Amino acid sequence: MRLAAFWFGASLMAAALALAHPQEAQASCGVLQQRCLPDNGFPIGPGPRLTVQSTSSEPGPGQRPAKQLNTIRDVFAAIHACWLPPPIDQAYAGMEISVRLSFTRGGGILGEPRFTYLTRGVSQPVRNAYERAVVATLARCAPLPFTVELGGALAGRPFAIRFIDNRPIPERRA
Repeated sequence: MRLAAFWFGASLMAAALALAHPQEAQASCGVLQQRCLPDNGFPIGPGPRLTVQSTSSEPGPGQRPAKQLNTIRDVFAAIHACWLPPPIDQAYAGMEISVRLSFTRGGGILGEPRFTYLTRGVSQPVRNAYERAVVATLARCAPLPFTVELGGALAGRPFAIRFIDNRPIPERRA
């Protein structure tokens, strides 16, 4: 209910801005260039963004959420709980890996997640280990148990998730 009220409020705010500044509301609205509301996309930026950090040498729970998810905060907590970084012997201190994906109404992953960033200068076996860990995390979590309302609000929206490994990793000797 709160999410529906948020979207309704955002729509009213966009309409008020269009009425206050009609010259700005004419931005590419179609073939006839009639007045319309500006398309601002997702109201809090290009999409939800999450950073998951591994700071402990002890592995996290790596568990799928048991309860239904009703907020974006719940979704972030669920993904964080599913994350299991690679074992220490395959890890790299400070490794960052980012993935972009969208969810279906039912909480499944829409299409293939896209890796958008991996720390530079890392060997291919380490990169592969982190990519496998992210894929395993997403497979372990999906489908996320969205409520009907949350599924409708998030379906198709792009999520950007950044995983950072800040665990204390001992130096390897060659």
